[in-house]
Amino acid sequence: MGGSSVQSGEGTAARPALHYAWIVVAVTFAALLMAGAIRGSPGILLVPLETEFGWSRATVSFAIGVNICLYGLIGPFAAALMDSFGIRRTMLVALAGIGVGVALTPLMTQSWHLVTLWGFIVGAGSGAIANVLGATVASRWFAVRRGLVVGLMGSAAAAGQLLFLPLFALITATYGWRWMSLTVAGVAFALIPLVARLMRDRPEELGLRPYGAAADSPPSAVLPANPVRSALQTLELGLRSRDFWLIAGTFFVCGASTNGLIGTHLIPACFDHGIPEVAGASLLAMMAVFNFIGATGSGWLSDRVDARVLLAVYYGLRGLSLVYLPFAFDTFYGLSLFAVFYGLDWIATLPPTLRLITLSFGRERAAVMFGWVLVVHQIGGALAAYVGGVLRQDLGTYLETFILAGLLCLLATILALLIGRTGRAPVPPVPAAA
Repeated sequence: MGGSSVQSGEGTAARPALHYAWIVVAVTFAALLMAGAIRGSPGILLVPLETEFGWSRATVSFAIGVNICLYGLIGPFAAALMDSFGIRRTMLVALAGIGVGVALTPLMTQSWHLVTLWGFIVGAGSGAIANVLGATVASRWFAVRRGLVVGLMGSAAAAGQLLFLPLFALITATYGWRWMSLTVAGVAFALIPLVARLMRDRPEELGLRPYGAAADSPPSAVLPANPVRSALQTLELGLRSRDFWLIAGTFFVCGASTNGLIGTHLIPACFDHGIPEVAGASLLAMMAVFNFIGATGSGWLSDRVDARVLLAVYYGLRGLSLVYLPFAFDTFYGLSLFAVFYGLDWIATLPPTLRLITLSFGRERAAVMFGWVLVVHQIGGALAAYVGGVLRQDLGTYLETFILAGLLCLLATILALLIGRTGRAPVPPVPAAA
């Protein structure tokens, strides 16, 4: 393969200080940060929409649940589209869809408008720029340090979901939820030229090899060109695997306990206890800071420690913290302690989960298979978002919801330790690229 001597080892030219893979990581990080911010913003809309339109919390939670579910469901198809049509094109279409969907939100007058715009349009667009994007970039552009890169990408998605909430809550409290929606749409549109200018699909486009790849390493393998068939064939392979069900089961609990429950209902739960929305959003922002530390550290650990053990520890500690949460609302210090701990644990499950998928199904299939696991993650989030709203409406409290989520996390601890404990049929190889 011709091109630069940066990774090929040809000639004696000195290597540049920065491999282009890190520029791709920076652009991807920015996109994931934005997608996470948009994904987390519906939690701010719960109370204002209840007040202005008289919609019940269950109704608004249903729209958020559709968003969360589609956010995951689109993942494997988005990963397959990236294989067929390129990362950059997929990102540009997704960003345009997100911007249009959010920009039209101020015009809605019926609850089905909310379901259509935030549930379907924004859910699909943000799902295409989600953790499957990070997994695809890590698989294509890195031969080493994949765990660290996945940790960085995961922290971006979660940090965006948490870090911008105080700003969005302040805009909502000062100028109204419509201006908040327009601000979010502007962020989405602003990223389009950045992605168009700097994003690249594969290192081979620039005459490079993946970061850390040996000079004589073979070219990347490719999946079939039909994205739908590729995604469905990968799902069929996963459904025959016991490990797929175990990994997906743990990630179902992950989605239920993070995006679905805490991401959607922590701010309303704070409001129920007399804590203003801006203060509740600040707690989520505090989580974002510690989430970056936790996710990056988890990525580093997942390259060195048994991923099953890491997942068991993460879910066990998460379960205990959720059982503690209902009793933490009495003091802001108790909530702050919860925010610090939960922030460290929020996205820490992502790097070991992707590592287990890669070990079970191979690097070439990892992104699409992770997309299907993410579908289950988002189904868990959608159910938690909706059921949390229904239980709050029927019982007048979130106590039972938080306790139930804690028990689910303890169950996920057991599932994590069972992954890979029995033999499985060898995964068929993927044909190498010409």
